[in-house]
Amino acid sequence: MSSPRIRRAALIPAAAVTGALLLSACGSDSGDDAGGAEKAGSASKTRQLTDAQGRKVKVPSDPKKVVALSEPTLDAALALGVEPVGTTAGRGQKGVSSYLADKASKSQVVASVAEADMEKLAALQPDLILLDETTGAKKTVDKLQEIAPTVVTAKLNANWKTAFTDTADALNKKPDAKKWLADFDTQVADTKKKLGDNAGKSVSVIRWQDGAPSVVGKGEGHVGSTLKALGMDRPKDQQGASTGHSEPVSLEKLATIDGDWLFFGALGSKDDSQKAYEEAQKVTNFGKLKAEKDDHVIVIDGSAWNSSGGPLAARTVLDDIKGALAK
Repeated sequence: MSSPRIRRAALIPAAAVTGALLLSACGSDSGDDAGGAEKAGSASKTRQLTDAQGRKVKVPSDPKKVVALSEPTLDAALALGVEPVGTTAGRGQKGVSSYLADKASKSQVVASVAEADMEKLAALQPDLILLDETTGAKKTVDKLQEIAPTVVTAKLNANWKTAFTDTADALNKKPDAKKWLADFDTQVADTKKKLGDNAGKSVSVIRWQDGAPSVVGKGEGHVGSTLKALGMDRPKDQQGASTGHSEPVSLEKLATIDGDWLFFGALGSKDDSQKAYEEAQKVTNFGKLKAEKDDHVIVIDGSAWNSSGGPLAARTVLDDIKGALAK
């Protein structure tokens, strides 16, 4: 079935890091210490915000060297035209998530979903670090703060639009995010009108890994909320809040992943998903699924659909649905 369009750096001495922080925190656009924004003949304005953990953080008004330590913050920054100097590898990947690779070609990978490499990160001399609770780096916020102002943009399982807006706030680009979301909502509304006979159909979203499926895309994430906005239904076992990033399904219960349409991905690129689909087709009873028999299995870029995601992932999801279901 064819699918729709398819050097280890040295650690910066602590004194140097501390000095850099003192310089970057010398001003504020809040009013009371804005007059101290100039030092050594250069302006370094800052502004204060409260992050998702309730921490008050002074951040640059115009950050130049951003590090994004989570998939959603990288996605959000790129959507706003900011390419971070450092970032995280995609879930299950060695490099940046494949759906973001072209836009983040100059970003150095200094973290995984589990943790950040503090030496590599510090060597980049960032002026702002962004992350959220989808990454293990959330446990090291105090250490990250010693390197550069650090903002936790969202709690785990936060609505992706709220997380995007709060990341934009940290980058001082909130109006840009507002416009992006308005355009996205317009695209959703337009796609919904074009669903025709597919309006309200049940849509299953699974990730195939280690020879079995897992349910993904539930709750308020970029997949679940986009499907909901389109008025699409979900199979019974894919409704409600998610108990984790993914929920494994035993092969004995394979029928529970069926739907009018099945969006099929792996932990990686679209090529990885295609290989996984070919593997799944050899599994007993997979061929009995209604979606398989009706040729309604859509192979997707798992790095976009199965990641924690952000605005660009959401747009990928929308484009895939439009390409498969819209008339």
